[in-house]
Amino acid sequence: MPETLENLIGGRWVPSRASEFLDVHNPATGETIAKTPLSTGEDLDAAVAAAKKAFPAWRDTPPVVRARSLFRFRQLLEEHFEELAATVTREHGKTLDESRGSVRRGIECVEVACGTPSLMMGYGLENIAQGIDCNVIRQPVGVCAAIAPFNFPAMVPLWFLPFAIATGNTFILKPSEQVPLTQRAMARLLERCDLPPGVVNLVHGGRSVVEAICDHPDIRAVSFVGSTPVAKAVYRRATHAGKRVQALGGAKNFVVVMPDADMARATDVITESFFGCAGERCLAGSVLVPVGSAHAEARDRLEAAAKALKVGDGAQRGVGMGPVISAAHREKVVGYIEKGISEGAKVVLDGRGHTVKDRPNGYFLGPTLFDGVRPDMTIGRDEIFGPVASITPVQTLEEAIAVMQAHPNANATSIFTSSGKAAREYARLATASMVGVNIGVAAPMAQFPFGGAKDSFFGDLKAHGRDAYEFYTDKKVVISRWF
Repeated sequence: MPETLENLIGGRWVPSRASEFLDVHNPATGETIAKTPLSTGEDLDAAVAAAKKAFPAWRDTPPVVRARSLFRFRQLLEEHFEELAATVTREHGKTLDESRGSVRRGIECVEVACGTPSLMMGYGLENIAQGIDCNVIRQPVGVCAAIAPFNFPAMVPLWFLPFAIATGNTFILKPSEQVPLTQRAMARLLERCDLPPGVVNLVHGGRSVVEAICDHPDIRAVSFVGSTPVAKAVYRRATHAGKRVQALGGAKNFVVVMPDADMARATDVITESFFGCAGERCLAGSVLVPVGSAHAEARDRLEAAAKALKVGDGAQRGVGMGPVISAAHREKVVGYIEKGISEGAKVVLDGRGHTVKDRPNGYFLGPTLFDGVRPDMTIGRDEIFGPVASITPVQTLEEAIAVMQAHPNANATSIFTSSGKAAREYARLATASMVGVNIGVAAPMAQFPFGGAKDSFFGDLKAHGRDAYEFYTDKKVVISRWF
């Protein structure tokens, strides 16, 4: 029988009070590998109480001591690197190389958070008036929570958790109910890092736990990653309850190709951007925008590269694209493909009929490519979150910029060109907050802020980088005079 998962509350793994459970599947085989409890509000209350109890002592623990726990965590992540990557592939379906890359990005966040004794420093000024000094100190805000998505089980939680606890907060993590195993494995590693009970808690669950996190009066800050409609709902509900919120939403990422681009080098990068992780990432390329004479060559090269991708079980060697997350999501993506056909887009490559012989029950789709996609078409407008690429040809860079600027999402965008002038103009006018120049996936490193704009992000402070220290601390101003 598949294992039923437990919650980590106050340093102990305890059964949930849930009466409902969700099957966790290996997307490559369709087999049930675990059962996630859809925890109750009482489960969350217990976790918040444990985190609240642990907060005063953890807040008063010197930052250098807190950082030592993260140094230990980083070492354990390295020691269990392959094990974690294999778990990501098993529960999510992405290839092992993609899983390894995501675990590496998560470790880099821990490495940056290890610098908290320096990065958390405040500032001050002597003699703001005669005999009066002023200093700013950073203090933790209290109990914080993160609501993680299904697409990066290892990386996304580490955008938040290490920064939150390094700055002296206590933490509650709610994994996606579809991919809970990697985060459980990381929580078990954290148990070996000399953290007091209650500093890190993990509560499985679905919508009811998300709503309880948004409403709970003792949770001071909430981080969320997911679709735009849910990000907007979380932001509104949690801010209404007086919390700090960073809610990262959906995307429609435009990739512009100029006639002077190095097509040979660009093709592999663009193909990985569109079809890497089966298109299930918020920075995936969505719409290819070739300018002028670049259209035919860019389309033909992308088609050839997509056809060459081997689709199969991500745990097997040589596989370039794994399955999508679930049977339901596969049907949703198929629906988008059918919508594109019905609205008149030209099918260049149709992945609906793709099968994998030794994995007949997996949730597979082949790469799909449309040409002649207008921005008003459903596939040109909606976030598909699957291996479906659209091509929207234009005649000028100005048209390409206009197409990008008109879309309500603004997460990431890229331009491929040999012209510094074109690259500078595109980067300057991009509505997206993450811009790539000859880069397929414009994902900032852990030292820099990660997050979009417009309907792709709700909040003021983004994930990791310096923004993390702003989000997880309050700046207290101390004005002093001594007689």
